[in-house]
Amino acid sequence: MNRFDYVRPASIAEAIAAAAEPGSAYLASGTNLLDLMKGNVVRPARLVDLNHLPGLDGIELLPDGGARIGARVRNADLAYHPEFSRRFPAVAEALLSGASAQLRNAATVGGNLLQRTCCAYFYDPASACNKRDPGAGCDARGGENRLHAVLGWSERCIATHPSDFCVPLAAFGAVVEIEGQFGRREVPLEEFHLLPGETPERESVLAPGELVVALRLPAEAAGFAAHARYVKLRERTSYAFAVVSAAAGLRLENGVIAEARLALGGVAAKPWRARAAEAALAGARPDAASFRRAAEAALAEAAPSGDNAFKIELARRVAARALLLAAAGTPERLPALPASAFAPVPGASLHG
Repeated sequence: MNRFDYVRPASIAEAIAAAAEPGSAYLASGTNLLDLMKGNVVRPARLVDLNHLPGLDGIELLPDGGARIGARVRNADLAYHPEFSRRFPAVAEALLSGASAQLRNAATVGGNLLQRTCCAYFYDPASACNKRDPGAGCDARGGENRLHAVLGWSERCIATHPSDFCVPLAAFGAVVEIEGQFGRREVPLEEFHLLPGETPERESVLAPGELVVALRLPAEAAGFAAHARYVKLRERTSYAFAVVSAAAGLRLENGVIAEARLALGGVAAKPWRARAAEAALAGARPDAASFRRAAEAALAEAAPSGDNAFKIELARRVAARALLLAAAGTPERLPALPASAFAPVPGASLHG
């Protein structure tokens, strides 16, 4: 690990000014950043500590049915918040399917948005990685790539975004509140993360020094609470990143789908909002045939980036499964293994 300066600002304005200096990085819980520093994957010259800043750790349930979540809120605190989990059950299920209990107790929602890819070549400084070292090449293209992207990838990068939490956020129209040197702005979560294109080193819309201060879920997202699920297929259910995941929400009226939401995880460098699938479901019957057609639409543009063609069919099946579970209704009790396709037994009361 390289030597670095440590800054403990007293206000958001001080933090932004400090982080605008080249080589700076924000530090919250550090569950991702410190691992990357120890492995010499990233080498910040300055850490700007956010842990003592006021106003970033609140969960505000808005009168219109939405919610505003401060960037320093811990993942576990948000997932176990009774009213939040009732309004946004798929978000809570996604949070509880991520990492381990110890990490969820430490990790923050803002840090979750900005966590780096789990690509092994990114984590290995001896490997060529355009994301870590622009222009170096991408060893994943000819290497072990069965878990890499099938949507939105480029010749420069085939990595995926690892977050579970961000998948239902994309599906349900979350907004990211950002503060920087030139004021505050808001960006839809769907547009916050960037596809690799020619510049895979640029992973989000954040400018130097800009800080995520909060996330906001709109009131209409709560309208899917009765029919919303998150499904995560992983190689080890206890603790692993998603091979493929899906967040689904349905609003049913008179036996048909009035509105649908669907987003996929583990398939691209960002959570993938499947708008073509949503359009295909509008006015359709909530049955297996409709969900299969929607899943086909969701993956219509998918292409393997290596030895991972299986992920396309797997993503179709996970998407259809998430929609089928959503149609059956949000359970009053969260499954003992949240988001697992193999966990039909109810667990601790969360939504009841």
